[in-house]
Amino acid sequence: MDDKTFHLDVVTPRKLVFSGAVVSFSAPGSMGGFQILYNHASFLTSIVVGHVKVLKADGTQIFFATNGGFVEVHDNKVDMLADAAEPADAIDVQRAEVAKERAERRLKEKKPELDVDRARAALQRALNRLRVAKRSSAS
Repeated sequence: MDDKTFHLDVVTPRKLVFSGAVVSFSAPGSMGGFQILYNHASFLTSIVVGHVKVLKADGTQIFFATNGGFVEVHDNKVDMLADAAEPADAIDVQRAEVAKERAERRLKEKKPELDVDRARAALQRALNRLRVAKRSSAS
């Protein structure tokens, strides 16, 4: 690894999403957003729905939409164990728009059997995916 890089693994229950040398890692912590740089102190934290930003060793940036999970930092190695982590360039914008509209419709209809918390969470995830996709196309 280069002088100021560390190793990052982004893992979901289904697969290894990313593995490589990075300069910077930023994520939405449950107590607020945070950034990891080379030689960061060891810690463990939970993450929430939001975007993850990675600056790779070659200078390129990549973004992920995440739905929560955990991040562990130890000895210049970061492991993100995520419920979901979708690279921005893999987000199906049309599918995310449909999910957003469906969640908004359910919340608006207010049917008695509606699980409001679940519908709000679905809306939050869809909006996050759309923001991450848009952010990636803008950079």
